[in-house]
Amino acid sequence: MASPTRIPVNCARLVLPIGVSVTALALFASGQSSQSPIQAPSSTLSQPVLVELFTSEGCSDCPPADALLAQLDASQFVPGAQAIVLSEHVTYWNHLGWRDPFSLDAMTVRQQQYEAHFGLTSSYTPQMVVDGAEQFVGNDSSKLSIAVAHAAATQKPKIAIEDAHWGDGSVSFSVRGDALASATLVAVLAQNATRSEVAHGENAGRTLHHVAVVRVIKEFGSKAADGRPLRLAGAISSRSDKTDGPLRLVVFLTDRKTGHVIAVAEQILSP
Repeated sequence: MASPTRIPVNCARLVLPIGVSVTALALFASGQSSQSPIQAPSSTLSQPVLVELFTSEGCSDCPPADALLAQLDASQFVPGAQAIVLSEHVTYWNHLGWRDPFSLDAMTVRQQQYEAHFGLTSSYTPQMVVDGAEQFVGNDSSKLSIAVAHAAATQKPKIAIEDAHWGDGSVSFSVRGDALASATLVAVLAQNATRSEVAHGENAGRTLHHVAVVRVIKEFGSKAADGRPLRLAGAISSRSDKTDGPLRLVVFLTDRKTGHVIAVAEQILSP
């Protein structure tokens, strides 16, 4: 297991996009919500863009990135883009004082795959990856806005989630779209929102909040986007005191060679 790599504080300067206030990010990080959430211009032509945040509750640099991801999710502040966000909690911080209850080995492995794709020397948190094509320090909102806008400028093939049902600890669904032979269909089930009271480690004494926290991820291969029945087992069967609201089913096609996201769709699942 690789040692966590830290970005120096003076290298992770937070630059806010137009319309996003420091107060709004601080309110989310403290568990409060702004009374006047920022609304992005509506557009029927918005392109879906996948934004992944590799994070950990054991990392003191991560809460600002968690808050930025939540702000993007809530306000959709990049015109022309439908940002579909995922919080992906890695495991390599767990031995440093606090075990992140949302960490998954699969997220650590996924980040290592990106490390190879991008030619990095190690993994680090917080890290954002946009459409599998651009990566940067996760609390850099300027780079986030630019990367999402760049990704939205390229039209994606359409894929659609059909017949999605949540129950008995699993989700059944199907996906229909034009899949390429070089693409793999990936499906993710994410908790809409979570909170955690951290007792130890770098964030000891803080109550942390996250959105779209990945709990299940599975690859289905290149031919699975043909409408066949699919299933995600091991899903959350009931709410807990750490869960708020519905679940999110996110599916995307990714190029096996480059890791780039070719198409992405999302559906909210109510209990």
